[in-house]
Amino acid sequence: MWCYNAALAYMGDKHHMETRHITIAHSPDSDDAFMFYALATGKLDTGHLTFSHVLTDIETLNRKALDEVYDVTAVSIHAYAYIADKYLLLPSGASMGEQYGPIVVSARPLAPAQLRGKRLAVPGLMTTAYLVMKLFEPDVECEVMPFDRIIEAVAAQAVDAGLLIHEGQLTYAEEGLHKVIDLGHWWYQQTRLPLPLGGNVIKRSLGPELIAQIAQYLRQSIQYGLAHREEALAYALSFARGMSGQLTDRFIEMYVNDLTLDYGDNGREAVQRLLDMGHERGFIPHRVQVEFAA
Repeated sequence: MWCYNAALAYMGDKHHMETRHITIAHSPDSDDAFMFYALATGKLDTGHLTFSHVLTDIETLNRKALDEVYDVTAVSIHAYAYIADKYLLLPSGASMGEQYGPIVVSARPLAPAQLRGKRLAVPGLMTTAYLVMKLFEPDVECEVMPFDRIIEAVAAQAVDAGLLIHEGQLTYAEEGLHKVIDLGHWWYQQTRLPLPLGGNVIKRSLGPELIAQIAQYLRQSIQYGLAHREEALAYALSFARGMSGQLTDRFIEMYVNDLTLDYGDNGREAVQRLLDMGHERGFIPHRVQVEFAA
């Protein structure tokens, strides 16, 4: 387990070091924009480290993490099962649902038990939403499609139901869709734990000193956004894909909070429990020992 203390001497002489470039990849969503606001807009003094931000959808990030494309990247917690040998989870940057999470919706009312055997649009096979859906009901036929096309597909009845992540969790009713089940609430009923949907990971190969320093900057960026909420929210609105300021604020409040600053004991237990359950039910082929950078 890495420790922040390892960075102190390293940081003390940072201005005498050569510039080091770090790639950070995350989704083009308002909660990630809020989280990385300070780091992306030069609000923090990062010394000899420079950061470039790559924005793409979470399933693409999951796939690229398999090849260690980025130094730091957002990934689904489900995807961490397949990259744990290459990356450590950073202690900051989690998206946790506290009794809420991905939602299954349909064009006509369905009871949760009626999902069995149905055709379901999902945003990716490495997403946490997909894993939790399979834990809830393994007997569904899944069709992968971009997350922002799922509401449209459900409304057109091209599929029986759809699994919504991101802002679709708040906007589905505007399209006349019906909630079948909130998987974050179901997870809480099973475990009494928050649902760990996504996190930020960092390459093990960067070494303990650099990992510790980058981890501090990420935490500081989240702290800055929470302390300067109005300006960070204004920045995040440009990533809100048409959501109103009120809905964007609500979405950010759901997924950028104290658990984002640090998983805490419950959050860390939830990550291990989710991956253990995925393995026990046969959806993850091997047991994963979760390891955090600090």
